[in-house]
Amino acid sequence: MNFVNYIYFVVDKKTRDIAIIDPSWNLSEVESCLQRLNGQLKAIWLTHSHFDHINLVNPLLERYNPQVFMSKEEIDYYNFRCRNLHPIQGDDSIQLGETEIITLSTPGHTAGSCCYLLSDHLFSGDTLFIEGCGFCDPNGGDPEKLYDSLQKIKRELEAYVKIYPAHAFEQAPGLSFGHVLKQNIYYQIADKELFVTFRMRPNQTGLFDFK
Repeated sequence: MNFVNYIYFVVDKKTRDIAIIDPSWNLSEVESCLQRLNGQLKAIWLTHSHFDHINLVNPLLERYNPQVFMSKEEIDYYNFRCRNLHPIQGDDSIQLGETEIITLSTPGHTAGSCCYLLSDHLFSGDTLFIEGCGFCDPNGGDPEKLYDSLQKIKRELEAYVKIYPAHAFEQAPGLSFGHVLKQNIYYQIADKELFVTFRMRPNQTGLFDFK
């Protein structure tokens, strides 16, 4: 059964250029959204290379020929390849029409996970959920790096920034980072060793009960 994934469309108001973040599963629905937005798909921004985040990349490339962005660390570690691929690094700036997007390097869920910061919106992939954080993939994930990435997000984001993860459990995307800081259990653990022990605890259930 497919996971429930959120994908996001970013539209530059002046040029109507469109970027899509982590396109997954339903191509006809994605194309319907693109038609309603009345713009041109110019870019695909990928937070990481897990299949449920990239499975529509090639179909969209065939139809619209957008540019594709993924962190260099993710590309190199998992040997990810596709047409029009651009490696990015932390604190890079990407332009979509006249809109600027800043990339944040946030490894831990995977070797080269990243987030995209657009004004007061953070698209956090599987690094940060409203209710928790992503698991650490045995192939390249690292709980110590995940702790560091969550702390980096804490340092760099204002409380009003809205968080848009790729999955949700009970609470819908778009809540403020201030809310996340208060309610997310992983932000209540200040010690890295305790964080690692808790994140990697055995017999966890409901890891993929996305809604």
